[in-house]
Amino acid sequence: MVDLEKNIQYIKGVGPNRATLLNKLGIFSLKDLITYFPREYEDRGNSKKIAELTDGEEALVYGYPVGRINEVRIRKNLMISKLIVRDETGSMLVTWYNQGYLKNIFKPNVEYKFYGKISRKYGRPEMNSPVYEEKSLSKNTGKIIPIYPLTYNLSQNVIRKIIESGLEEVKEKLEETLPEYILKKYNLYDYNTAIHQIHFPETFETFRLARKRLVFEELFSMQLALLSLKNKYEIKKQGIKFSKDVKMSEIIDKLPFKLTKAQLRVLEEIDKDMESTKPMNRLLQGDVGSGKTVVAIISAYKAVKSNYQAVIMAPTAILATQHLESFNEILKGTGIKCELLISGISKKKKEDILKRLENGEIDILIGTHAVLEENVVFKNLGLVVTDEQHRFGVRQRSIIVEKGKNPNVLVMTATPIPRTLALILYGDLDISIIDELPPNRKKIETYAVTKNMEQRVNNFITKNIEEGRQCYIVCPLVEENEEINAKSVMEIYENYKNNVFPQFRVEYLHGKMRPKEKDEIMDRFKNGDIDILVSTTVIEVGVNVPNSNIMVIQNAERFGLAQIHQLRGRVGRRRISIILHFKISRKFTNY
Repeated sequence: MVDLEKNIQYIKGVGPNRATLLNKLGIFSLKDLITYFPREYEDRGNSKKIAELTDGEEALVYGYPVGRINEVRIRKNLMISKLIVRDETGSMLVTWYNQGYLKNIFKPNVEYKFYGKISRKYGRPEMNSPVYEEKSLSKNTGKIIPIYPLTYNLSQNVIRKIIESGLEEVKEKLEETLPEYILKKYNLYDYNTAIHQIHFPETFETFRLARKRLVFEELFSMQLALLSLKNKYEIKKQGIKFSKDVKMSEIIDKLPFKLTKAQLRVLEEIDKDMESTKPMNRLLQGDVGSGKTVVAIISAYKAVKSNYQAVIMAPTAILATQHLESFNEILKGTGIKCELLISGISKKKKEDILKRLENGEIDILIGTHAVLEENVVFKNLGLVVTDEQHRFGVRQRSIIVEKGKNPNVLVMTATPIPRTLALILYGDLDISIIDELPPNRKKIETYAVTKNMEQRVNNFITKNIEEGRQCYIVCPLVEENEEINAKSVMEIYENYKNNVFPQFRVEYLHGKMRPKEKDEIMDRFKNGDIDILVSTTVIEVGVNVPNSNIMVIQNAERFGLAQIHQLRGRVGRRRISIILHFKISRKFTNY
């Protein structure tokens, strides 16, 4: 059996000095070396004739040197070596910088391979600082070449040779980690083949199959570990069994609106969990506006009426305040006391809240990360709800859970997660999905535009604001940045206020502002005192403004799909338009 823990220093071609360099890359053992995968690949196998070469492409060329290398010294520290290379279709110029040793390398009657980037000057192709070798060799050309992340003083050629040595040591000796029936069922490479082909693939198809095997194993192992944790959690821990006499229908029947079938189905799943001795550990996924908050309120109602407390944790003070309003409105007349705990409240008020919470005088605590502090003590915590789960880590979730005796846990997210991926990432959770929007939610129309449509977008914004609506403008930056060519909040704000929309009330919002300033701006926007709000993604999880029906996302290419989806939830309940403003010019389809 091969020793995978063998020190990297003793691999052929390494030694003490190179071992130090490899250590900087996190490579300390033979196992680290063979699992240090390439970041990309170069296809140096498809050759082209010189006459076929085009500007800007990377190509492999077979050719004979014409004469000897000509050296031109530009200045003291700069010498250019030039060589003419020909084939049966034409000739090209090959250049190198400060590589005088090349002078006696190339022989006139020997065919060589050159791989590099082509530039055409004065009608003739040129190749600058190419990889080269004789036609009979296939060390660095004529095949797919791996490109690895590097550190200073470590070249691609060196690390490739070291990895080749490592692979030679483990050749056909690596222990298989997956059962034979799994390999056959999913048509997977064995481990030895996958490791070799991920480093030095024969074709891009063998690379794809090697990657498939390694990715499968990684996700499979993660899922097994999460399921193992889940089983241990369920076996070891006895959950809270809430009263069957407390019916969710008591509060559902009092709602001023009807729940969707999806909401009722999810509540049935939650109710079943809460009435069992198994601790509830459930992920609630639903589109923005699908009614997750109402589900949380009804679940909290059952917990409180069963003589337990509930805590709702939100990522921002704005969202926590909005939740408090929603809870108070729906639970009005039930005798349930809700309180808000955020970092901005006074010391005296916080002390009062903490005292009443520990005494059991507060039934539902709604707050931000402030609820995680050690001095936040519950008398009898029975339900933990975390909103916008993607903003919290597993550790933060465990901290709040430990404030009770195996409380039920409900985590909510609006970020779209395909079910298979959710099962992998949240393997320790059961999953409920609200896949239906309430009747009052209108379809969101999303358009992708480029700069040449800017005037049409501005006219559209003007028309809607004149009809009494409001608009969000989202930018990737707070201020202009020389290194990043993208629109900033302050740049757009100044331009809109002074030039584009001087007739409207324009304001800005970003994460560098003080919490009090941000809350004030959002309150004014919510109250209709601002027509256009120019902001960063700080509004991603924010207050609902039903009157805002347009959102323009500048430099949309700088945002992730899930983030754009989250931003869409900030517009109101009328006919909604989302405009994705791309800097790049190409054809797009609707989102």
